Amino acid sequence: MTVRCEVRADGSSLVVSATGTLRLADVVSLREKLLKCLAEQPDALLIDLADLEVDQPLALSVFTVVLRQAARWPGTPVLLCAPTPDTRKLLITGAYQRLPLFDDLVSAHEHLGDDRLTMPMISEDLLPVSGSTRHARNVATEACLRWDLPDLIAPASLIATELVANVVDHAHTMMTLRVSLRPRFLHLAVWDGSPDPPAPQRPGQPQATSGRGLLLVDAVAHSWGWLPTESGKVVWAALQQ
Repeated sequence: MTVRCEVRADGSSLVVSATGTLRLADVVSLREKLLKCLAEQPDALLIDLADLEVDQPLALSVFTVVLRQAARWPGTPVLLCAPTPDTRKLLITGAYQRLPLFDDLVSAHEHLGDDRLTMPMISEDLLPVSGSTRHARNVATEACLRWDLPDLIAPASLIATELVANVVDHAHTMMTLRVSLRPRFLHLAVWDGSPDPPAPQRPGQPQATSGRGLLLVDAVAHSWGWLPTESGKVVWAALQQ
């Protein structure tokens, strides 16, 4: 790997400083690092490109992939900052010209301005026991009532139940349930300590006893998915308001 990433907190945002020479061979590892940052649900993700050179321009597609994921979940603004003159030329033409590009970190922060207000959120740490599913339903119900979303109580409760049950049945680790309100979506996410991806039951799979809950999530949610984290994974789902 020829690109190194240093991550630091800046208030409720994260700043990733990428250094080195970007090649296609770096795309997978850089994407995973940036997705792990998104999994923390920061208010914003700023990517500092001041010390990054681009050897293979096609590798810049990694930023398009990360922005697409951020738009699906968790709705976090991703801003590219302080590119070198050569990198800037690549980013303002062709397929990359729509990427949010700023001269430096200061101008990126100024752009965020008041839009970087922390979104309403409820978070609960849960044990991997059966009673946690009932508590998850209560948390989802409380969130919907608090934010005046009565029509989402039933689907949010179902999703929270199934995401937590999936950890209880398979991951067997401590978990964190987080319900957050974004401008167009209600987001539900569960962090656990297992890196294994969620596995929905396949259609026609005979007498399957696992993965059915994720099929319910798929049927009810506007969208859902999962991301790796530094210590496991997060499975998320979004409900449209």
